Amino acid sequence: MLRFWLKALRRPALDLTLTTHPGLVTRIIERPGRQLDDAALAALVEQLRSVAGRTLGSGALTYGVFSGERERLSQTIVTLITEKESGRPIAFNALAQMGVTLNGEPQEVTHLGLVMVDPDARGRGLSGVLYGLTVLVLFIRGGLRPRWISNVTQVPGVVGMVCQTFSDIYPSPDAGARQSFAHLTLARQIMRDHRHVFGVGGEAGFDEGRSVITDAYTGGSDDLKKSFDAATQHREPRYNAFCASELDYGRGDDLLQIGRMDLAAARRYLLGQLPRASLPGLLGAGVFLLLQRLVLPVLYWLDDGRRFGLLRPRPSKQTS
Repeated sequence: MLRFWLKALRRPALDLTLTTHPGLVTRIIERPGRQLDDAALAALVEQLRSVAGRTLGSGALTYGVFSGERERLSQTIVTLITEKESGRPIAFNALAQMGVTLNGEPQEVTHLGLVMVDPDARGRGLSGVLYGLTVLVLFIRGGLRPRWISNVTQVPGVVGMVCQTFSDIYPSPDAGARQSFAHLTLARQIMRDHRHVFGVGGEAGFDEGRSVITDAYTGGSDDLKKSFDAATQHREPRYNAFCASELDYGRGDDLLQIGRMDLAAARRYLLGQLPRASLPGLLGAGVFLLLQRLVLPVLYWLDDGRRFGLLRPRPSKQTS
């Protein structure tokens, strides 16, 4: 029985399916390049390309998940929303896990990635799920430890949503926003080692003090470039004014925002953005993930038949 529970709790990566809106299903799949076979991986990539095609209307993205490369998809967490009856994909977010170093210790930064919503499905409150739900699930699985996040965008609506969802965001027009040494250190490493994650070419510049990427649309993300008027505005004017003043839309600038998911951010998200329909499924998944984080070490200790890290199995008795 103990070995059964060990097998159940030792899932190598997330693959959760939740009902977040009436008639819609949200699937969170971590590192699909490692989990899925060739056919399932190809089907997932085709679903993502389908949403992108309907969203962009023309043009094609070639970076990140759209490349179909298994290695790239092994560093990605895909959140895909589909219609329950037809199975038609209508929205997705492709998050990336970026390895960095902070204060001499290895860290992971979760990049919020590319979000796309089918034009026919807009106005249904999907953005809150796409931008926050997966990070919240990772936060729970991580034992409620603060988690660094990053976001690259020129869209005022997205800038405002990130500022209002997560903690300690920079850059931001909100009172008290400042660039700490941690913000600057992470930004430098992201721009040095992880430009391919968000489709920014090597020739793009970076204004460290303002955390602005200049001439950003040259590395595979060319079709995402927008004018200020075409970019989705935020309901609070300060975010629109901030983007208009900080970014050169003719050149194609982006903000590189860095912040954290912590208890305060999780509370804001649960109370303000999470759809009520998703609470039962999230509660069940959260309990399981916390069990995985808190109970699994105890089960490892009790199972004396196998080695787990530094723990050695008990020597078997020799019979004469």
